[in-house]
Amino acid sequence: MSQGRLEWKVGVFVLVGLALAATLLIKFSRGIPLFTPTYELRLKCRNVGGIKKGAAVHMAGIPVGGVRAAELADNGRYVIMRLRILSQYPVHGDALFLIEQAGFLGDQYVSIVPTSNAAPVLGNGALVQAEEPFNLQEAARAASGILERMDFTVQRINEAVVRLGDTLLSEKNLTNLTSTISTIRTVSEQALETTERLSGLVKANAPGVSTGVSNLVEFSRQLRQVAGDLEQTVTTNRGQFTAAVKSIDSAGVLVNDLLTGLQAGKGLAGSLLQDRQMQQQMTLSISNLSILSSNLARFGLLYKPRAVKPAPAALSSPAAATRP
Repeated sequence: MSQGRLEWKVGVFVLVGLALAATLLIKFSRGIPLFTPTYELRLKCRNVGGIKKGAAVHMAGIPVGGVRAAELADNGRYVIMRLRILSQYPVHGDALFLIEQAGFLGDQYVSIVPTSNAAPVLGNGALVQAEEPFNLQEAARAASGILERMDFTVQRINEAVVRLGDTLLSEKNLTNLTSTISTIRTVSEQALETTERLSGLVKANAPGVSTGVSNLVEFSRQLRQVAGDLEQTVTTNRGQFTAAVKSIDSAGVLVNDLLTGLQAGKGLAGSLLQDRQMQQQMTLSISNLSILSSNLARFGLLYKPRAVKPAPAALSSPAAATRP
């Protein structure tokens, strides 16, 4: 075999090997073939986590493209990721863009979650907002802070329990508590006994109580009837009652005028009341009448006073004085 022919065969073999290697590389890689039609979406996010260039883009779990590049914005406040999406997969403007992770330690990828598809389809170069990925380190720091606070809270609770045990559960307090429980038990027994006695008393006097209640109900009914009759009577004789009240009022006015006249000495009765001699004679007559009534009460109606005998004359001689 000539040297030129051997070199030609080796060149063909190397070329075929390179073509196969490139084909296998494109087939098994997560990139997009060179001649596949795509469009670009720009994804805005504050933190992209550990996502790398060439990461996959899934929509509803199906690979639809890849991450072309990730670069920091000019102001440095957010990151812009460029996504290459296959043209056969349109994405609507109301879709959600998430940065997720395959498993617990797997690679990160961009997930597109369609919603109602009410918004228009995103065109080439459209800018969309993405949610920040789950940061395990921040979660660990937050969990560590929560654990520290929990540890501090448990420590405070432990101290409170110890203080409670030292103060509330001391021997003196337990003794007082036992005494209080015993007293409460005694009081409850006495209350139970009193309740039983009261129950027996109520049972023993149940007929009398029932009769009394029945009588009270009957009295209330009769009282209601009397009240109704009285109201009817007042309603019927309202005019007569009004006239009687007016008559009483007029009589009161007349009596008042009469008393005023008597005090002023008007008329025969007024002049008699104002006469001094008549008043003295009236006073003497009342005194004599009082003495007469007293004598009648002491001696009776047929009492006659005895005559008064004169006193004997004085004796002139001593013999006459000694005579019996």
